[in-house]
Amino acid sequence: MRSGVRRRRHPDRRREVPYEMGLIAVAELGGQLRPLHLRARAGPVDHLFQVIVNFQALAAKKDSDFGAAPEHLTGAWRDRFADETVRLIAAWDAPGAEEGTSGAMGMPARTVGAMVVGDLAVHGWDLARATGQPYEPDAALVGMLGAEFEALAPTALKMGVFGEPVPVGEDAGPFEALLAMTGRDPGWSRP
Repeated sequence: MRSGVRRRRHPDRRREVPYEMGLIAVAELGGQLRPLHLRARAGPVDHLFQVIVNFQALAAKKDSDFGAAPEHLTGAWRDRFADETVRLIAAWDAPGAEEGTSGAMGMPARTVGAMVVGDLAVHGWDLARATGQPYEPDAALVGMLGAEFEALAPTALKMGVFGEPVPVGEDAGPFEALLAMTGRDPGWSRP
């Protein structure tokens, strides 16, 4: 993820961040959420926050704790979300983050890095769809995730991380195919 990293200025933070990671799109989405009752968004946003924090530890080759209940975000959660997203990007942009194995997962660090990007891209779509907002991650990011997720799909399905693949037409775009691979219907929208 360090190679060929494109930089983009985050509009709300005025910081340089690696866009290739795709995480900034999720942070931007967090800032665009329509005002909803907190319970309506607490689950997905809390989970995404847990992912962002735990995968920082995995980038540093430390253990993570996904078994604990996610922290319930309140107050200025959008700022905290954006700040932790920037920390996550920095953690995976650090020298050596993609080398060796990552924490207790015992998986190649690059694969774990792709997992966090994929988790945030897919759950970012979930959150966008649930709140009636558009969401389309960077095409290069989706291309990288497609290859990584193909390799992970059989194990992810067995572990219950992915649902059964959803059939899509031959005209499905790469992100639609990626969503379908995880068990999501790319055509779903909130009622």
